[in-house]
Amino acid sequence: MFKNLLLTLLWLCAPLALSAQDDAFRAYLYNNEYDVYLRINFYEQDVVIPGQELYGNLPGFLRKNHNSFCWVITSCEVKNDKEATLQLINDFGSEDLTATLTRQNDSIYILRQGSGNTIKVPSKGKWQKLPKTLQFKRKKN
Repeated sequence: MFKNLLLTLLWLCAPLALSAQDDAFRAYLYNNEYDVYLRINFYEQDVVIPGQELYGNLPGFLRKNHNSFCWVITSCEVKNDKEATLQLINDFGSEDLTATLTRQNDSIYILRQGSGNTIKVPSKGKWQKLPKTLQFKRKKN
C-alpha cells in the first residue's frame, strides 16, 4: 500500500519538477541602476507589450520604467537552461541588434549586446546608452 502511494505521489509531482526547470527564461528581470526591466517568456512567446498590443505575442521586451519606449525581442533561441540568444529592435523599427542573455544563478542574469546597434533608452529628455554588459535581477513572484 505504502509503495503504491509513494509511486502515485512521485507520478503527480513529476510535472511540477519539469515545469520548474522551464522557468529559467520566463521571468521579470530588472536593473535598478538604469531603471530598465525585461519581461520575457521564451517558451510560449506570449508576452504582450502594455499599450503596444499591436505587436501581438512576443518572446519579450526591454523597457524603461515610467516610459512607453521599448526594445522588442522579435525572436529568441534558448541554447540551454543557462543561455539564450535574442534579436531585438527598437519600437520605431530603426535600430536592431543581437544579444545574449545568460542566467548565472536563480536570481542573476547578464544581458550582453552583440552585433548591431547599441541599446539606448530615454532618460531626462536625452538618449542614454546602456552598457554592452548589463546585470539584471530576477523578481521573485
